[in-house]
Amino acid sequence: MRTSIQKLGKTLMGPLSIIVASGLLLGIVSILQNPSIIGETISSAAAIQNFVGGVRAIVGTMFGLLPILFAISVATGMAKKDKEIAGFAVVIAFIIFHVVIGYLLNLNNITADTTSVDYLVEHGKTQIQASEIANAYEQILGVFTYRMGIFGGILVGLWTAFIHNRYHTKQLPTAFSFFSGNRFVPIVIIVTIPFISIIAYFVWPYFNIAVNSLGSLIGKAGALGTFLYGFSERMLIPTGLHHVLNQLIRFTPIGGTAVVDGETVSGALTIFNSVLASPNPDIQTLRESTRFLTQGNHPFMLFGLPAACYAMYKTAFLENRPKIKGMLFAAAATSFVTGITEPIEFAFIFISPILWLFHAFMSGLSYLLMTLMNVAVGNAGGGMIDLTIFGILQGTYTRWYLVVLVGLAYAVIYYFVFKFVILKFNVKTPGRNTDSELIEEQVTAGSDEDDLGTTILKALGGKENVVEIDNCISRLRLVLNDTSLVDESLLKTTGSMGMVKIDKSNIQVVYGPKKVEQAAHSLKREVEK
Repeated sequence: MRTSIQKLGKTLMGPLSIIVASGLLLGIVSILQNPSIIGETISSAAAIQNFVGGVRAIVGTMFGLLPILFAISVATGMAKKDKEIAGFAVVIAFIIFHVVIGYLLNLNNITADTTSVDYLVEHGKTQIQASEIANAYEQILGVFTYRMGIFGGILVGLWTAFIHNRYHTKQLPTAFSFFSGNRFVPIVIIVTIPFISIIAYFVWPYFNIAVNSLGSLIGKAGALGTFLYGFSERMLIPTGLHHVLNQLIRFTPIGGTAVVDGETVSGALTIFNSVLASPNPDIQTLRESTRFLTQGNHPFMLFGLPAACYAMYKTAFLENRPKIKGMLFAAAATSFVTGITEPIEFAFIFISPILWLFHAFMSGLSYLLMTLMNVAVGNAGGGMIDLTIFGILQGTYTRWYLVVLVGLAYAVIYYFVFKFVILKFNVKTPGRNTDSELIEEQVTAGSDEDDLGTTILKALGGKENVVEIDNCISRLRLVLNDTSLVDESLLKTTGSMGMVKIDKSNIQVVYGPKKVEQAAHSLKREVEK
């Protein structure tokens, strides 16, 4: 189950990349509308307004497609082979799923008309009661259905992947052989998905109450809730399950619910982007949504972890410093610019529980401080790009300067804590290994793509031991027949920054964003030979 959840978390990253890109566009157009930055004449120009309107239309459409985007991403990500067939089948499944729910609602006289606020008020409901009832439903792809958000997409994607993996190689009797294999998957989907819809029709209202209650509980926890989120998110980093937590906060009522321009939206990132896309943005609503977004990451991503890299460099043996300087600088620069931290974190979290707990605590504290200081810097990254676009260039209302002040304090704290712990407990961070040859190999090996794939495959126990190869933004995610056959020392010579053995069959190898794609491509090519 842990392996499946981990794999699910990886699949949820697909739609996020689209939404983050859309958010960057919104951030740019919001700057173009800020007269204090570009002047009143430019910000009110017809061409600028037309461009802004076009961007808002595109981004608004992307937000509306989030459920089906998650469905496609989950189905193709969880499918073991012939992923394009899973992608084809899940679109059919998604539409039928909501059509059946809409049909059942209509049988009970629950329609767009009978759930409108005006209709409900006319029939004795208060304005608040009417709004709560109306917000439970929505139109998606022209179908009136429950407002299920990404949960509906994830459910349909999981069911499609299950059917696909089970039946995509199914062979039927000769008379029906035309419908065998991949053609059989959509047929099974059409037959089975209505039953999933019926179950969802009866179960969803209760599940919705539970999710909204959890979101309300987190909301009432205030700054403490943000501390717990920041702490838990960093503690989950080694397992990869932090992606699941992030997406629940970003796209579901657990991360908050708000009404923007008369529309109910859920999830911290969805609310933030909806406010940015609004012609009349509500700054307080925006500020509430950002407490779970990048403002909590900036102090340790831009300042803390780069300082930790410097501490690791200063505590490295003198003869090894030139060998690890480039690696640590690249990791620090990656964290500073993009907010990708795993290349640094995997250098210490497995060898020093003290530093791991310290880092998680500082992450939670960062979220807590940003909330208490009413900072309002959003999006889903955490690097300098986000701070610039969504903080500095938005104006002083974001209070971005407080991020910098806290970050400078974080740099000092991280440096001295890391330096003290490393020296006190002789933590074997990069450059403190007595085997200098191994360190040199870690930095220089694997420049040739063919040699890289050959070496990785050998370190994994050979072709017969490899079952499945995948990767995320910084990790090689592998399914093996037996993880005990992995040669970790040899794997490190390919540039690996760390390794996580999930269980007897699943393993993750951290390469960082610069090299992971090359490693995955080389390994796949070597396995296919």
